[in-house]
Amino acid sequence: MEDLIHYVWKHKIFPLEGLHTTDGLQVEVINPGLHNFDAGPDFFNAKVKINGQLWVGNVEIHDNASDWYRHGHDHDTAYDSIILHVVGKDDSQVRRTDGTLVPQVVVPVPRSVTDNYQQLRSADITPRCGKLVAKLPKLTIHSWMSTLYVERLEQRTNQIIDRWRDCDKDWEQTLFITLARNFGFGKNGDAFERWAKSIPLGAVAKHRDNLLQVEAIFFGQAGLLDELCPKSAPEDTYFQQLQREYRYLQKKFQTTMPLHPIDYTAWRFLRLRPQNFPHIRIAQLAMLYHEGRLNLSRIVEQANSLSADRFNFDIDRQSGETGEYGVDFEGLANLLQTHVSEYWQRNYYFSDGNDGNNGSNGSDGHTPKGSAHRLSKASIDILIINTVAPVLFAYGQQKQIEHLTDAAIEMVEQVKPETNRIIKDWAAFGVVPENAADSQGLIQLHNEYCIKRNCLRCRFGYEFIRNTPDLLFEDK
Repeated sequence: MEDLIHYVWKHKIFPLEGLHTTDGLQVEVINPGLHNFDAGPDFFNAKVKINGQLWVGNVEIHDNASDWYRHGHDHDTAYDSIILHVVGKDDSQVRRTDGTLVPQVVVPVPRSVTDNYQQLRSADITPRCGKLVAKLPKLTIHSWMSTLYVERLEQRTNQIIDRWRDCDKDWEQTLFITLARNFGFGKNGDAFERWAKSIPLGAVAKHRDNLLQVEAIFFGQAGLLDELCPKSAPEDTYFQQLQREYRYLQKKFQTTMPLHPIDYTAWRFLRLRPQNFPHIRIAQLAMLYHEGRLNLSRIVEQANSLSADRFNFDIDRQSGETGEYGVDFEGLANLLQTHVSEYWQRNYYFSDGNDGNNGSNGSDGHTPKGSAHRLSKASIDILIINTVAPVLFAYGQQKQIEHLTDAAIEMVEQVKPETNRIIKDWAAFGVVPENAADSQGLIQLHNEYCIKRNCLRCRFGYEFIRNTPDLLFEDK
């Protein structure tokens, strides 16, 4: 019930006249304040008139007035700034730490709000508010999706900043770990992150110009050169070469940057297409690192180029010239597009023999062609959405370079929307994302609001609870 009182107070869904404190003083709510989702009073900087006197301060909300004492607010100076105590039931007077009374008002929750809220939470369709949302103005829908995308981007930024701190504030290491995690494309994401954290890039950098040695460190740290690994091939010539190089490098760096592999059992192969096997993804990352095509400076260079394009476009627009404006992704896609060494053009994992050909294990029963081990456009789009844009946004925020954060958002706005079950569920009700920023917003909506039944914080939930009749069960 307390959540509903929060909702009613926040959106002023109560009689605006005739409101009185529990001791009979007239109350006029000018501004309910800013909802606080952290510790402390529930609403900051509210403005209310009590008996004609304007008060500016904080508001606390409880289901029962006595909860003030149960939560220990009478001994907490953080609550001395409360100008109004909003409750559902008046079962006690409340006092600040100095003993002064806190004005208190009972705000009833309208029956329609309670009924609509219960109906929304108990609905068994996905999404629960879909039939209402289909009737909302497009501006309302896309405005909320934009807000949700920024919220999702900020969550990822916090994760990346935490990763950056764990990497001793090394942005290149941060980018590498973030990229590696997303090269897992879901199922192997955790394993790839563990693997990337185990790799001292300082050691690899000393051998960057030698692809064999880069692959030796990468596959060795993944535990895939362990002969007990089911996907190992001790008789394979290339496997033996990598083993020898890895043992040599372990010995070389044992005192400065020790190489300790992760457990090979971390990797998942079940129900993976062969082109998604860890061996192929690691071979692709090794080539990316060897060629030095993806690093933060090159991403920033692309973003700076985007800013220059925007500047030139603004000048053209002022001069009356017309033209299509958008992000040119060719350069960015080229940074991400990778290939594999000759051995991995013929294999999905280490061969069972010396012929370097395990193509019969492929999905089509034939030796894979080199193109089968290149990233698809859809995969590159996912990496832009999940790696390039969030890292650039986090870097721009940390360095306080606004045009980089703008470029990060614009990158995603120029990518086509993703296709998955969540997007299809919303599309069934007419909510079709226009770009990847919209689809990311819908994913955020699903994960942080729908699954958690956090309808009271959702704009769609607000529209439903505020004034919706029995829409959920009407024919579409």
